[in-house]
Amino acid sequence: MRSDVVLRPASDADAADMAEVWLRSFNTALPTVRRAHGDDEVRSWFAHVVVPNSECWVAEEQGSVVGLMVLEGAELEQLYLDPPQRGRGLGDQLVDLAKRRRPDGLELWTFQVNGPARRFYERHGFVAVEHTDGQLNEEREPDVRYVWQP
Repeated sequence: MRSDVVLRPASDADAADMAEVWLRSFNTALPTVRRAHGDDEVRSWFAHVVVPNSECWVAEEQGSVVGLMVLEGAELEQLYLDPPQRGRGLGDQLVDLAKRRRPDGLELWTFQVNGPARRFYERHGFVAVEHTDGQLNEEREPDVRYVWQP
């Protein structure tokens, strides 16, 4: 566990920083995936939809948000890290937190093209249970649903 990072519930004041982490992460990890919404729409979505209506957590390092996790029911809706944080154990901490918050099980969707995310979730015990052609998501990108059962 990284002692230089604090995991804490997000507040409304974190929405802008969460959106910026999401944007940097998505653009770095998924350069071939067409985003369905522009930067300002993503910022508004975090401020007016995600943070007020979901269970949101941030990873904070030296006062800066460097990662985020969003739970919606049994769904691990979002897990994004600032690109320099990848491979440093922060994702492990966030997914472990998600499992503690949802001990009866979790599910999530990720894009089929996102090999690093797929390997990460599989390493954490998630099993692919459904593949789609992308017709049901806004990006129109083939995706895969994962499930974790304790």
